Amino acid sequence: MLPISVWSPPTKFGSKSRTWFNGLRGRWIVWGSILITFVIIWLWSPFTHTSDRVDSLQPYFWRPFEPQIPDSLPLDSNASVWERRKNEVKDAYVHALSGYLKHAFPHDELLSVSGRKSDKFNGWGVTLIDSMDTMWMMGLHAQFQDAVRLVTKMEFTIKGVGYAPFFETTIRYLGGLLSAYALSKEPILLIRADDLGKLLLPAFNGTPSGLPAYSVNTKTGRTGFGWMGSMVLFSEAASCQLEFKYLAKLTRRPEYYQRVEKAMDVLYDSNPPDGLFSSSWYPHGIPRGLHYSVGASADSGYEYLLKQWLLSGDKKARKQYLESIDGIINNLFYITAKRELLYVTDTRGGRPSHNLEHLSCFLPGILALGAHTLDLPSHVKEVHEWAAKGLAYTCWISYADQSSGLGPDVMAMEPGPKWIDQLKIWETEGRKGNIPPGLKEGGTKPRKSRDYRNSYPVYLLRPETIESLFILWKTTGDVKWRERGYTIFKALNKITKTDYGYAAISGVDGVSPSKMDDMPSYFLAETLKYLYLMFDDSDPYPLNQWVYNTEAHPLPIFTWEDWEKEVYNIH
Repeated sequence: MLPISVWSPPTKFGSKSRTWFNGLRGRWIVWGSILITFVIIWLWSPFTHTSDRVDSLQPYFWRPFEPQIPDSLPLDSNASVWERRKNEVKDAYVHALSGYLKHAFPHDELLSVSGRKSDKFNGWGVTLIDSMDTMWMMGLHAQFQDAVRLVTKMEFTIKGVGYAPFFETTIRYLGGLLSAYALSKEPILLIRADDLGKLLLPAFNGTPSGLPAYSVNTKTGRTGFGWMGSMVLFSEAASCQLEFKYLAKLTRRPEYYQRVEKAMDVLYDSNPPDGLFSSSWYPHGIPRGLHYSVGASADSGYEYLLKQWLLSGDKKARKQYLESIDGIINNLFYITAKRELLYVTDTRGGRPSHNLEHLSCFLPGILALGAHTLDLPSHVKEVHEWAAKGLAYTCWISYADQSSGLGPDVMAMEPGPKWIDQLKIWETEGRKGNIPPGLKEGGTKPRKSRDYRNSYPVYLLRPETIESLFILWKTTGDVKWRERGYTIFKALNKITKTDYGYAAISGVDGVSPSKMDDMPSYFLAETLKYLYLMFDDSDPYPLNQWVYNTEAHPLPIFTWEDWEKEVYNIH
């Protein structure tokens, strides 16, 4: 059929007929224009709530949401062993995502025993956004596109007098959106990341120093206190740089870079003794107390020192990372007497607690990544590699020792000497046996012979040990780290799976661990993602091209242009 604008009635009709058709054609043009206008408005309506968008973005067209999550995925019997194992993880992810979408969305997280839902992180659907990049990386592109359509309609505002926790919102929501954009190049994801970034910026107005406040009301811009009152945790102040600096790169908004860099300058200017940052800070930018840790309240702060350097070449962050790692190795690393298990602990007023937190098991991965990527003196590199392998083994054996095969959240280690002192003795004596202290690998042990006790015997589906095993595998090529990862996955799949998803458990060394009614978003964002990547022979997201934020959201490595360095005052 010809376009209506050039159509004319056949000549066999008389003049009266032509007049009738001409009138009808005019009405068709008017009503057709109205119809086309309505369709355009309808297609564009999901985007009308966004504002001040990036000029170069192109519109994304909407279609109704139809979940496309199969109950299971076929495993190819002809695939390699690791390909089959990778698909087992993918099947676990699909099970967890299906349960969340069916029983919990648009709420934040699935209560995986009861099939109910919870809202711990603003009620914006954190599990969906936190795991969008996992969907993409696993090749679940139809599911990813469904998630994109859901994101277009989300409103990142807090109802009433509530507040969004700045740290968790940054690493889970903002990091998730940015990573999903980096992988897929879906324009609307960058639009929404920019929207959210602007709503979070008032957090930096919440303290006199420019350190971010604990929380912010994304509707009013008011800031709020957390469980520490007005205190700022080191991990929260130093763990927003990757996300906001990458957002500054994409949007060319200087304020994103400048606000997070100002927070880093406050930390740098404190000249931390031995490179160790206090776990908490007064809002005026002064360290509070002498508690030093790489666990809760501090962990990702140290992680982001190295990763700021890797992501964009931040020289100040690299310098501080090396100083801080030396301080951690010299002051926080200890070794047990019987099994010579290497562990990292926290100190308060110079006194070690001799607790090893599961959260601290991210550190072997960072040490291995730093040793692999930084140009270090040979002996420094060697010590970092030893520390990575020894601590990774302890984190792994804490799983293998348990009857469930899953590790406790906190262990009380039998107090032993500082590792660095034992290392110096070993070197002075000519490196007898060629195996440094803390790197001997024995078998599993019964409870009375373990050199530790489970002071908090719960497994919260955490990713840190698995993350380190993944990085150890990638940086050393030693398949034992990969095999250990699969052993953990088998235990996880056997012990924690429910009808709805996967559940945290208590009693990791008991006869029958009990399931806790909780499936955190990080289980889909981190734990299953790192397992999947560990078993992927193709290495599609290599560590020399991508930097993973503390929530396992990969961001592409980039460099600043000269004009950006000038505008953002980057040295």
